[in-house]
Amino acid sequence: MITIYDWFGYDLTISERYRLIKEVGFDGILMWWGNGLGRDIFGKDDYRNGPSIARESGLIIENIHAPLENYNNLWLDDLSGESLTECYLQCVKDCAEYEIPTMVVHLPKDDYTHNSLGLDRIKRIAESAERNEINVAFENLRNLTNLSYVLDSVDSKRIGFCYDSAHHYKHYPDIDLVTKYKSRLMALHLHDDNGIQTQHKLPFDGVIDWMKVMSGIGAIDYKGALAIEGMNWAYKDLTAREYLQEAFNRAKKLEKLI
Repeated sequence: MITIYDWFGYDLTISERYRLIKEVGFDGILMWWGNGLGRDIFGKDDYRNGPSIARESGLIIENIHAPLENYNNLWLDDLSGESLTECYLQCVKDCAEYEIPTMVVHLPKDDYTHNSLGLDRIKRIAESAERNEINVAFENLRNLTNLSYVLDSVDSKRIGFCYDSAHHYKHYPDIDLVTKYKSRLMALHLHDDNGIQTQHKLPFDGVIDWMKVMSGIGAIDYKGALAIEGMNWAYKDLTAREYLQEAFNRAKKLEKLI
């Protein structure tokens, strides 16, 4: 199965967006879950209409990405930390309501040291995930200490790992994250990095060794979707359809490397 991040750029309605995604060949989408990053341009909470529109378009919803706002607050002993926890708990409930199997979450960066309060909050999220039969995949950023702490401390089949290729190569290129967390891998974010600061480029347009990445994923016999998390920032000369077609072609090329 090949999927793509649904909010990849361009001024399109959700219906137009999903129609084009399906027409170029994708099987499904990764949904941004919230009004952030300008997603409310067509109306507040419009994203909640996304699941039905996607399915009407013939697309599978692989996972949602929880809101990014204030994710470093998860360890804080204040109202902002508790509010963020409640946000993630609501995302678990939303996944159950909209029949979406997995949610992706950012843990705090390693500048924000983990603590017992934060771990208790993760355990609350895990308990809700288990009750609702939803996977919670924590994504690698510049947060390997916090990510390792959570995955090593929470023994739940519903708590796992979302592998992000560009974040990996930018922050921890010498650590084999896929093999390290192979038993917890629940989702992929595949995009390229130009080696300086621009991420979310299409695969093969940056510095990542895709043969190494994909052979590593193939070696652990990963059964999930091959998911592209690209943005059109470096592709302004392409129409939305042209961009999506190119993204799909790159995904098929990655698939062959497995």
